[in-house]
Amino acid sequence: MLAASTLGCILRRCLFRDGKGGVHVSNYGQARLEGNVFRGLNYAVRCIQNSTIVMLRNEVCECRASGVFLRLSAQGLIAENNIHSNGEAGLDIRKGANPIIVCNRIHSGLRSGVVVLGNGKGSIRNNLIYNNKEAGVYILFSGNPVVSGNHIFQGQAAGIAINENGRGMITDNVIRENQWGGVDIRRGGDPILRNNYICHGYSDGVVVGERGRGLIEGNHVYSNKGCGVWVMSSSLPQLLGNFITHNCMYGLAVFCRKDPENVEVREGSWPGQDGMGDAGANGERREAEGRDGQENLNDEGELFAWESDLDSEDERHSARRSISVALVEGNCMSYNGAVGLYVKSSEPLNAISNLVNCNHGTGITVQQSCQLTRLVANCILGNGKGGVAVEKDSRVELRGNGIFENGGHGVVFCGNGQIVENDVLGNYGYGIQVSGNADIKVLRNRVQPAQGCAIAVLGDVRGVVHDNVIFQGHPGNKKTLLYMDPSNETCVLHNNNVLKHNNCKTFSAWTLENPPPRPQACSPTGLSPSQYPSRLGISMTNRISATVENGCHSGSMFCTIL
Repeated sequence: MLAASTLGCILRRCLFRDGKGGVHVSNYGQARLEGNVFRGLNYAVRCIQNSTIVMLRNEVCECRASGVFLRLSAQGLIAENNIHSNGEAGLDIRKGANPIIVCNRIHSGLRSGVVVLGNGKGSIRNNLIYNNKEAGVYILFSGNPVVSGNHIFQGQAAGIAINENGRGMITDNVIRENQWGGVDIRRGGDPILRNNYICHGYSDGVVVGERGRGLIEGNHVYSNKGCGVWVMSSSLPQLLGNFITHNCMYGLAVFCRKDPENVEVREGSWPGQDGMGDAGANGERREAEGRDGQENLNDEGELFAWESDLDSEDERHSARRSISVALVEGNCMSYNGAVGLYVKSSEPLNAISNLVNCNHGTGITVQQSCQLTRLVANCILGNGKGGVAVEKDSRVELRGNGIFENGGHGVVFCGNGQIVENDVLGNYGYGIQVSGNADIKVLRNRVQPAQGCAIAVLGDVRGVVHDNVIFQGHPGNKKTLLYMDPSNETCVLHNNNVLKHNNCKTFSAWTLENPPPRPQACSPTGLSPSQYPSRLGISMTNRISATVENGCHSGSMFCTIL
């Protein structure tokens, strides 16, 4: 083992192999290591006590522990190295160490590629991190690095795992083809995850597990074999302005609890495929990293008591974005294999100003909502099943949404809550169907069905249906536009305006004005309404057309949103 003093040392083109350790830099020492080979050691480099190291174009491989240790405020530059096949992490950063790690290949490790913990920091940029048995980058115990511009791929666990109060700024990375979640956030993890491409994973794109938090903003999450984003309802993430598309299962799924271990969900068996269902989401849910959820924190028999560093810095970080309700705002959830947004939750949820379109299943399904789920100002368009489905015993507020041209009913509502000021137009089945023992208010909606009833009240529904405007669609549709079961004595219909065509051959288009077509959003996050994905997915004028060519029975256009 070579020790570097405060005077420093320069090592070029040396071979270190089959020993206890390589280079140890401490006591404000400095070292420059260039073009060396470190192979088969306990570790290659250890840099501690504000020491500085420069590592350029070295090979660090087959170490029995981690390849490079940085701790106790160590700094330096680690660039263009090939760090691979080590017994634990390729790089281990902790206790305030703050290196620059750039343009390295970090791969084929028996555990994580890079681990940052115990108030470790660092700038991890533009590296290739691949084929590691555990997470490509693993952040825990108040680790707080910048992870930017990396290509993290083909790992045998998560691409990036943030656990045990880990933080971090994770931006502009490509995270692909990992076996577990592309990004996995659990147990107090609270990162900023922004502008990443998270794709082609063999499980979910982003997993927010038990007590996970974080700001998840502006990411492209696509073509994953599981869900785009999978959230446990004990978590409080903010999902803002993400594009969640072409995933094989749900776009975004919010579940009450973790799935049972060792359960495989095969194609065609997930809940919500037909708009409803029970049980969990995708396959076996593993912990973020390994069986015990953390790296081996001992080095050569030494136990580092870094837990004492967990101080008020973490509390300040948590307070910076303190929220009490999970927020899903301004996202595009499109072309996913099942439901766009699936909720089976024991906690409140706000879903505001999202575009939910062209998903294989229902646009939004609320299977269970023990506390209030608010669906406000969303555009729910062209989904294969219905627009919105709310199961019994759920509590849901559906306000200010545009629900257009979905393959089933616009809204099927069996729970308790409100359907207020929505535009429900051109859906293949009924416009709004409320049923069961629901306690509900249906107020000030504008409804036009492609066929069937505009508003149907079935069963022993309690509540009121007031001040709705109902437009006849196809003039040949002879269904009662506003229907209530004759035996119902607990629901009140009042002041609903039903507009029918006077002549089946000549009629003008209905007008949507005061207000103009919904959704209309006021942004609490500072985005203007024109920046919302819900505004990008549909271009509308202020009218709906019920034009039918060649008479009232032969035309094919029932309702067109222009």
